[in-house]
Amino acid sequence: MILRKTYLDKIIPLIDKNLVKVITGVRRAGKTVLLGQIQDHLLQNGRNKNNIVSISFESKTNAHLKDRDALYRFLIDASKKVSGKIYIFLDEIQAVSAWEEVISSLLVDIDCDIYITGSNSKLLSGELATLIAGRYIRINVLPFTLAEAKEITLQNGKFISDEALFLDYLRYGGLPLRFSLENISLEPYLSDTYDAIVLKDIVQRNKLNDQYLLGVLLSFLMDNIANSFSARSVVAALTENGVKTSADTVLTYIEYIKNAMIMLPAQRYDIKGKKLLASSEKYYAVDLGLRNIIKSSDAIDYNKLYENIVFLELLSRGYDVKVGKTDNYEIDFVAYNGNERIYIQVCYLLASQSTIDREFGNLEKITDNYPKYVISGDIPDFSRNGIKHFNIIRFLLDR
Repeated sequence: MILRKTYLDKIIPLIDKNLVKVITGVRRAGKTVLLGQIQDHLLQNGRNKNNIVSISFESKTNAHLKDRDALYRFLIDASKKVSGKIYIFLDEIQAVSAWEEVISSLLVDIDCDIYITGSNSKLLSGELATLIAGRYIRINVLPFTLAEAKEITLQNGKFISDEALFLDYLRYGGLPLRFSLENISLEPYLSDTYDAIVLKDIVQRNKLNDQYLLGVLLSFLMDNIANSFSARSVVAALTENGVKTSADTVLTYIEYIKNAMIMLPAQRYDIKGKKLLASSEKYYAVDLGLRNIIKSSDAIDYNKLYENIVFLELLSRGYDVKVGKTDNYEIDFVAYNGNERIYIQVCYLLASQSTIDREFGNLEKITDNYPKYVISGDIPDFSRNGIKHFNIIRFLLDR
């Protein structure tokens, strides 16, 4: 397994800082492996292995520790057996009731450095989360980028070419474990992962009764990545297919889907008015392999796939990503990282002059001096008027 350097570079400077490191991400994105890599770093830099306590709440052997009082007593006892700081790693912490009380008490009662993971974006949104407010930092982990996929494919001796890797990535996505499955069909693995996310992180967590509606809705959303729609339009589309529901139910279920991080939202941003718009978020799949295994349509829309993959890449590079809106036209992405801002248009191919004029023209209408890019599958460089054009594979690999 490769080092998740992007995330380690964020976490390592925080070691021994009085902040809880909260690592979130969709199930099987690599959070557990990342915890192991942090522990390896600690050992390589002089920490005693006896001072490291790691608990996975996915394991039945730790079922008794899902009780908050039992977990607290166990960790207090562990701290008494060693000298110096104790390093605590708690994997899938959402399985513990009122876990925030445990963390809050540990921060006061013992000399500790705490790392936790969870598969829910709302892990820190409840009332109890105020107990550790201001004392944590969140790191969101995504499946492998194309660059990471290339690194592990080279490591496994299976690399053929950037182009072959890209096509494989478009079809099967970047869930880390799938790269170690040799001579095994990937569809069952992706299907099982999808089922685990739906069952554990959506149905069981939210006590849903209508799993069929959830499945139909997820399939609709995956078919319509990068499209704008309202709850009413979703209801109308589902009704056409014989599934009756309400706008309120759709909105509630979409919130559960977002919380499980199997789909990620991008809010609309008014570029001229410099404000977020309340309506019509776009949604993107957290992994194209998961998306392709459950989508209902057999049609391949490369424009959508390319837009989804660029969205994920921007997130992996630390950008806050919005959908730009100004006057009567749209910019695919407005991405922010501190004081940095970039504008991006994405398309499959710049196959005609009208397409070139549309993709570049929308960016040319923006009058500020922030960098502007067009990303497509084309090999020739179509850069013009200060707007840079990138081939999508080169954009993804040439960091």
